[in-house]
Amino acid sequence: MSTHDRSTDAVIAAFDEHLRRARGVCPEVRRNYARVAHAFLQSVFDGGEVDLTRICVRDVVEFVSASTHRYQPATVQLMATSLRSFFRFARAAGLRADRLEDAVPAVPRRRNSLPRHLGTEQFTALLASLDVCSPRALRDRAIILCVARLGLRASEVARLRLEDVDWRNATVHVVTRKTGHGALLPLPDDLGRALADYLRDGRPATPARQVFVLSSVHADAPINRQLVSDAVARALRHAGIDAPVRGANLLRHSFATDLLGHGATIKEIADVFGHGSLTTTSIYARVDVTALREAALPWPVVAS
Repeated sequence: MSTHDRSTDAVIAAFDEHLRRARGVCPEVRRNYARVAHAFLQSVFDGGEVDLTRICVRDVVEFVSASTHRYQPATVQLMATSLRSFFRFARAAGLRADRLEDAVPAVPRRRNSLPRHLGTEQFTALLASLDVCSPRALRDRAIILCVARLGLRASEVARLRLEDVDWRNATVHVVTRKTGHGALLPLPDDLGRALADYLRDGRPATPARQVFVLSSVHADAPINRQLVSDAVARALRHAGIDAPVRGANLLRHSFATDLLGHGATIKEIADVFGHGSLTTTSIYARVDVTALREAALPWPVVAS
């Protein structure tokens, strides 16, 4: 970062470059972290020249505390994590000498009394009810099975390219995950059939390399992550399932819980899901890591 340019945008650009080059963080996470850091700097410096040495503990605490009144706990946790990462960057870049990340308050996780995953019967019923009567339905079925059978994030489904599906070896290559690494996952039979049906009968002709594209307005343009969650919500309504949440993460939770119920270990699930921490996976599957047996071999991981 130039020593002469201390604008908010310049500092955020340097932070993003640090996350990309030094940490290998994927674009989606970098955007989230940068958005929070930008909002924080705006709250402290009001668009003026940024001097990170002027930030005090009170600034940090007040920013996080104010967020707890505006956002859900999960969002505030993301904001806290983003600020810790930003302050670690500031120290690494020589813009501050202290550990201001330690001043970021811990955000308590509120427990929802409703389960945030589908039971085995509901999970099975949802997949059995998937519609195939239109091009959009064929696309939605393939999208949902990408989440329900591989545990892909909504953003990973949206970024999936035609060349990432290896039909000969029955594998799916996830180029970049949240951890910054890629992964090679097996292609289940039902997902393979759903993808083939969509590519043959549902996908409009388009030069786009992304597997999933829009089917009506702006037809042939790649989908975004929101459309993945919309597909899940439509499928839940079609199946008549009343779920506590209706986005893609509901199926990721359900898939993790289903794997666990069939004998998979936390380490195996973490490797499939692209988690860098077993603690994250234990939260997803709602289990205690200490109650599980030792992990077997992980899924193969490849460099992005």
